[in-house]
Amino acid sequence: MYPVARHDARLALRELTAEDIDAVATIYGSAEVTQHLSFTPRSRDEVDGIVARSMASATMSPRDEYALALAERDSSELIGFVRLALDPHQQRAATIGGALRTDAWGVGYGKEAVRLLLELAFTDLDLHRVWAARSPHNMAAARTLLAAGMTEEGRIRGHVHVRGAWRDSITYGILREEWPGTDTP
Repeated sequence: MYPVARHDARLALRELTAEDIDAVATIYGSAEVTQHLSFTPRSRDEVDGIVARSMASATMSPRDEYALALAERDSSELIGFVRLALDPHQQRAATIGGALRTDAWGVGYGKEAVRLLLELAFTDLDLHRVWAARSPHNMAAARTLLAAGMTEEGRIRGHVHVRGAWRDSITYGILREEWPGTDTP
């Protein structure tokens, strides 16, 4: 599916462009934003590569990754970077994740972003299951995932090696039949 263009009242998901590199670098280069992610802050050059790979994968067929810009709908200003990746180990399943600029925290954008990704997953891609993982210390992500309708499923011990140590992940999932507005056969 290309291009992705999905929105709600305040936010829009859209394909990344080369013009987004600086905005993504602001997010991925921030120690505060990445403190609970599975990687340390990225350099501008690293972000350039991430955006280039994301743009290239967007037109692949079949498409197995949706790395998208999250923008304020009215201004089109990029406030986040989100990703839905099909899971090669599960049938009709995907994992989701994302990050927002710090000035976009605390106003409900995270929950809206997750809901937009779930709409993409269940409505457009006809998936059966979506899951996400968070750092055990990221309680804001816990509240966001639960508020978006996901269910906490458990802990993966020693899941991510970051900042010189292994870290657990807390996982969340949602099935198609649990998503409002979807009918199951």
